[in-house]
Amino acid sequence: MNTSIVSTMFALALLLVTSTSVTVAQNGGGHILYGDFKVDENRATGAKPLSFDVILYTTGGDVIARQTVGNNSRYRFNEVPNGDYDLVVEVENNEIARIHLMLNESFKTDIRRDIELEWRENPNAKKPKASTTSANAYQRSATNKQRLANAEIAIDEKKYSDALTALLQILNDDGKDYEVWTELGTVYLMQQDLGKAEGAYERAGEVNSSFFPSFFNLGKLRMAQKRFAAAIEPLVQSVKLRPDSAPANYLLGEACLQIKRGSNAVNFFNEALRLDPLGMAQAHLRLAVLYNAAGMKNKAAEEYEAFLKKKPDYPARKVLEQYISENKKP
Repeated sequence: MNTSIVSTMFALALLLVTSTSVTVAQNGGGHILYGDFKVDENRATGAKPLSFDVILYTTGGDVIARQTVGNNSRYRFNEVPNGDYDLVVEVENNEIARIHLMLNESFKTDIRRDIELEWRENPNAKKPKASTTSANAYQRSATNKQRLANAEIAIDEKKYSDALTALLQILNDDGKDYEVWTELGTVYLMQQDLGKAEGAYERAGEVNSSFFPSFFNLGKLRMAQKRFAAAIEPLVQSVKLRPDSAPANYLLGEACLQIKRGSNAVNFFNEALRLDPLGMAQAHLRLAVLYNAAGMKNKAAEEYEAFLKKKPDYPARKVLEQYISENKKP
């Protein structure tokens, strides 16, 4: 993948998320969550992404489902139960949008959430210096370059067995290609072969201990499996490599929370909020959980209040407002 795209380009605006429920069916069971996915590229310059990952997370960081989509296409997740979720859009392992959802339907139903983004040049993005090693700097043979291009096309077309064949051919020639090991892990992940995905990400990290995507993906995978203690090490490495990554700080905070390292969790949640105050707004909810458990109800109320200022349309707003009124000191 051309990771240079995300270093100079960024989806600056979440233009529209429509909300519609249709086709009411029987009681019980999971819902179908779907929607149109559109990216306005009229103001874009330079390289544009060919595909996007749409990922459905619980607010605790567990992956419910993921799907790779192209522009002007549609995503669809089946059997989604009622609950609190974050719908995340990523480009080459970089989060570009996060939408909070609460599903609380009385009947099984189809729920539509359209996503519209604008993709344009980020004027604040730091241009890579001449001496900086490119994220795509791994030198591979012409044959392996073509194999990687074929694999990327196969991935976009969801022909995962073809992608695996091409990626494994590359690694058979050059077992040190950490980018391909990482890509291999993602293809295994798409096939729900979590054991092989984990092994590929681990191998990428062994070959190159400074490649952020392999460690971040490994951390996310272990978080999705609720292996929170095992997720700590790769997420710590992710934050070391990219301390400016709000998602990495957030996930590390969540892992610390789950294994009862509350003080560490507070630090990472606050750093995620500092780096991305709006996109990481859900960190206020996790901080409130920590403070409430510690009996610091006034601080929990302050976090809930800060969250509602950023997310005034939060579906459970009344519940949080009641907590605030009962616990916030004048």
